[in-house]
Amino acid sequence: MIKLSLVKKVSACVLALPLIGCTTVPTSTFDARLNGYQPKVTSADFDYDPYETPIAQCYASELAANSDISGATLIEDGLSAFVVRAAFARMATKTIDLQTYIYSNDFSSKVLIGELKKAADRGVKVRILLDDYGTKSDIVDVMLLNQHPNIEVKVFNTVRNRSKILYYPQFLTDFNRLNSRMHNKLFIVDNVAYITGGRNVGSNYFYPETASNFSDTDVLFIGDMTRYATQSFNEYWQHHLSIPADVFPKAKSKSALRKLERDFQEIQRESADGIKQYNNIIMLAQDEYKHKKFDFSWGRGKFLADPPEKVEMSMDEKEQYRGDIIKALQHLWNKTTDSVYMSAAYFVPGQGGLEHILREEDSGVHMTIVTNSLASTNAPTVYAKWEKYREQLIKSGADVYEFMVSAENLRGKVHDRERKQSSFSVLHSKTMVFDDDISWIGSFNLDPRSAYYNTENVAIFESRDFAKKLRDMIISDTKTSWRVTLDKNNNPVWTGMRPGDTKPRTHKCAPDTSLMRRLWKSICNLVPEKFV
Repeated sequence: MIKLSLVKKVSACVLALPLIGCTTVPTSTFDARLNGYQPKVTSADFDYDPYETPIAQCYASELAANSDISGATLIEDGLSAFVVRAAFARMATKTIDLQTYIYSNDFSSKVLIGELKKAADRGVKVRILLDDYGTKSDIVDVMLLNQHPNIEVKVFNTVRNRSKILYYPQFLTDFNRLNSRMHNKLFIVDNVAYITGGRNVGSNYFYPETASNFSDTDVLFIGDMTRYATQSFNEYWQHHLSIPADVFPKAKSKSALRKLERDFQEIQRESADGIKQYNNIIMLAQDEYKHKKFDFSWGRGKFLADPPEKVEMSMDEKEQYRGDIIKALQHLWNKTTDSVYMSAAYFVPGQGGLEHILREEDSGVHMTIVTNSLASTNAPTVYAKWEKYREQLIKSGADVYEFMVSAENLRGKVHDRERKQSSFSVLHSKTMVFDDDISWIGSFNLDPRSAYYNTENVAIFESRDFAKKLRDMIISDTKTSWRVTLDKNNNPVWTGMRPGDTKPRTHKCAPDTSLMRRLWKSICNLVPEKFV
């Protein structure tokens, strides 16, 4: 067996080779190469009253009722999630901040950053913060926008050597940092409205006809909570791990930027009818917002995020880490007396979490859990770990559901949520409702990676009206999921009805999976739980 210390030494030697044409970038702003860096967007650009912006003025009376009031409205389907982002980008007059883990550089992403560029052309200051692992390319379109005078792009937690050959070997010498990811998702407009939830930037998060579509949930908030979201964004933006795109040579390519601008023009020219229809939809969304037709619920809330320093902690420190998000989750669970509804894409509670849930069930708190099935998950390693806990949760009295993968059969049959309309649908939500009163939504997965390694953000909102809407959405997901129970031998049984069925179907093994898929899941079970 090769010892890890030997692997590290060999890797270090390889990384030290003077490869011709090799490009490196700083991993910290303390790097001397950034001594002359001058930010485009400064604190002076935020010297305005957010409540005087047109976005806030639309709901001025509601926001004036209390200084700490916020409004929240669910964004359930991908097309609506895209339209709302585009509409708010067009309504922006001061600033836009985008923080994302994945940027897919596909058609939907190009159209969205086109909206950000149009806002910048009007004088809006735009900041974009990307995770390096989730972006993976030095010349993605969004980085090219850094050349615009009103747009600034940064990359968080960079991999030093950009060579394709050496990209992954670096993880051996700096595994603790590079294994951690900035998983946060934020879209903030004029420091008074923000969107958060599970969606990254890519067609499979927005467009339901992609081959693999993420069934997700976002929330649009306006009001007091936004300032805390902006504070969190600023903390990441100013952190020494956030590296300006200026130091990425390919991001400075003038020819690549000209090509991107030609792409924008080509979309306008070749899709004239489609663009006209698209613009009409965006204008309709703007008009509905301006005429107060958005279905806002009003209440008080809190925005929480892990500190960016989390990625630099040692392995021991990470495994002992209990940040504000985990503390808030424990507090909410401790004060819950009746019910918890959960839609969790990746649910691995750990032994401590399991024991806590079992105690809650014993005390009369009933749980309804919706998570991915083996067929729908894009992370079979996580599913393999989830199976460990499923039997005990069912025995405790929890209602357990696993998401159906055959979403094309659900089109228009159960409900009209377009987020279900794809040929292959992966549950990606991270939402909970406590006692039909308090809602939890954000990027945080209930698994070891979110708890110990990634940085995350969540919004906690206290409003019975909003909690009912989110609870009803989770209940609707149970109708397009398999109910998992146990037979007399404690083996799992999946029961459910597809649209058109006259009676429930019953499966004794994971529905819609092949033998190879099930074998692969068993192999994945060999991976230690803390690394899933």
